[in-house]
Amino acid sequence: MSEPTRSQASLAEPPRDDAGGAPPAPSPVVELARLLEGRRGERHVVAIQDFPDPDAISSGMAYREIAAAFGITADIMYEGVISHPENLALINLLEIHVIRWTREVDLERYAAAIFVDNQGTTTHLAERLKDAGVPTLAVVDHHDPQDYLDPIFSDVRPLGAAATLFAEYLQSGAVLKMEPGNPSHVRLATALMHGLHSETDGFVRARPPEYQAAGYLSRFMDSDLLERVLCVQKSHATLRVIEESLHDRAVRNGFSIAGVGYLRWADRDAIPQAADFLLTEENVHTAIVYGLLSDDSGREVISGSLRTNKSTLKVDRFIKDALGEDLRGKPYGGGRSRAGGFEIDCGFLTGDDDDEQQQELKWQLYDRRIRRKLFRAAGVEDLDYVLERAGDAEDTERERERERERS
Repeated sequence: MSEPTRSQASLAEPPRDDAGGAPPAPSPVVELARLLEGRRGERHVVAIQDFPDPDAISSGMAYREIAAAFGITADIMYEGVISHPENLALINLLEIHVIRWTREVDLERYAAAIFVDNQGTTTHLAERLKDAGVPTLAVVDHHDPQDYLDPIFSDVRPLGAAATLFAEYLQSGAVLKMEPGNPSHVRLATALMHGLHSETDGFVRARPPEYQAAGYLSRFMDSDLLERVLCVQKSHATLRVIEESLHDRAVRNGFSIAGVGYLRWADRDAIPQAADFLLTEENVHTAIVYGLLSDDSGREVISGSLRTNKSTLKVDRFIKDALGEDLRGKPYGGGRSRAGGFEIDCGFLTGDDDDEQQQELKWQLYDRRIRRKLFRAAGVEDLDYVLERAGDAEDTERERERERERS
């Protein structure tokens, strides 16, 4: 762990009051302000997940603006792909500069790493930054604690969005004074509002902190610009993935699970959209969709998304229990309230694109293995049915009828 800065050391031993007792601990935003004050002139990298969503992108943008107020340069970086139409619209319309990691990027030029909307378990940048000797300065996240990184500053709270935390920082006035006429601040408020909207399903899942954050941001945001970001159409590739998930899904105990086969890396964001769609079916409270992604470099991974409206389902625990972790002890996935995801590297089985039979066998192997693990975690005992491809319309309709009878 890095040596604490002077301001960080003073936080560790706060002065006592006249009565001899220790004063209350400073708020997270006060701690962050003190820490950044001692980091002037540095260059930071803001690591967001490999497949960033609006909450991650807007939170990265917020840290960059806050850091600039302390004379710190910050670059927002990711390793995977941004392909969801809303995410692309967010970046393009709000002019958010993000860097996609490649081997040409020199990570050693950064003095510190900041992780927002993740704790290092959903980005390959965590390992790359560690190998490059870049210390973790801060983690700001709203998911369950992962205990994967060792930051100097950590603000991990079970709120509806990471954007909620950054809106709280901004509202305090301790790190940045927002100005309604400042174009950068207008874009920032608009981005954070989109992060809140996306992460809370259009504020359906919002709680008082999210409404408070939205009320504050509404004083600065551009509502017309936000509407343009939100009103984007689904691509043909997304519709094809949704169609495949409908054809392949198996339904048991309120869980609808579908494997959609091979996908281009650029179409990865179609997977969570398919999961959102499957969740709208009657007698389904949880939808999980996964596919096998491959990129131009030859890398292959199984990528999946979970969506649920069952309030008692502990998403993070469910995914970790179902899929486990890799040899380094890193979980294959995780989640938050009502949403989660996972990624499994294909490793030794990667490649052989020219062998169609082997490609099909590889997918069948992963499909069967993942389906078994997920349905077992869901408490399904008769696994024979769910291990078959769920494309038989008669069998699928028969199963839906059974679900209606159970309900």
